[in-house]
Amino acid sequence: MSVIVEGEEKRGPLAPQSRSASAGLAFVMHGLGSSKESVFVRAQTEVFLKNGFTTVRFDTTHAFGESEGDYADATSTGYYEDLEDIISWARTQSWYREPFWLSGSSLGGLCIALYAEKYPKKIKALALMAPVVSGRLRVEAYQKYEPEIFKKWQDTGWRSEESGSTHGLIKKLKYSYVKDLLDYDLLPVANKLTMPVFLVVGQYDTSIPPEQQQVLFDALPGPKEMYIIKGAPHSFREPAHLAEIKDLFDRWIKKCQQSVIPA
Repeated sequence: MSVIVEGEEKRGPLAPQSRSASAGLAFVMHGLGSSKESVFVRAQTEVFLKNGFTTVRFDTTHAFGESEGDYADATSTGYYEDLEDIISWARTQSWYREPFWLSGSSLGGLCIALYAEKYPKKIKALALMAPVVSGRLRVEAYQKYEPEIFKKWQDTGWRSEESGSTHGLIKKLKYSYVKDLLDYDLLPVANKLTMPVFLVVGQYDTSIPPEQQQVLFDALPGPKEMYIIKGAPHSFREPAHLAEIKDLFDRWIKKCQQSVIPA
């Protein structure tokens, strides 16, 4: 996998323990078929860097970044295993520290929440950017908003669509992605997500619509904030939407830094 670590180079392992040096470590994970260079991953990373974090962003396998693999073979299981691999690698580095922060978009949001449910004591705070809540709910959204496309996907075993971010790129994904996704659901053990949680979704998101995000939000037992971005779809690319989210995200991070007991 291809990975970028930022923030640490400004301090180095022998730097004085300044306020910025003690801000923490954050991993930022992209969604299905995206990359560490997407505008939204960069936006999240910029806010963490602004607040003095060491940040790690990476390309999963079977995506459109610099890592190996074919997008057609992407699965939630593969994405989650990549996240665990990156964190395991980070554990060998001088800048690694626990508890750390996780931020993820869509399928990346599902993966970081699964990790937080499995290892809650390792996570200081969790930012869920329009996360997949469960395979079952994702299929319900497919059937409601894209019934003909979804049926063709089931019948042929393939989904083909033009990329929303790369002109002329046709994305082809096997139906095995859906079968694998149905094995995942954040709701049964959402009570383990006791750390502060930031959740954001677009008003016109038809992939994981606001009502599905509300179900997850209601199940969270700890400090939590949810924001619906007016006029926004599932993927956040418009400058105005990005600016609004960055402002909300920045305020939430600062609030967490002031209220959460340092490790």
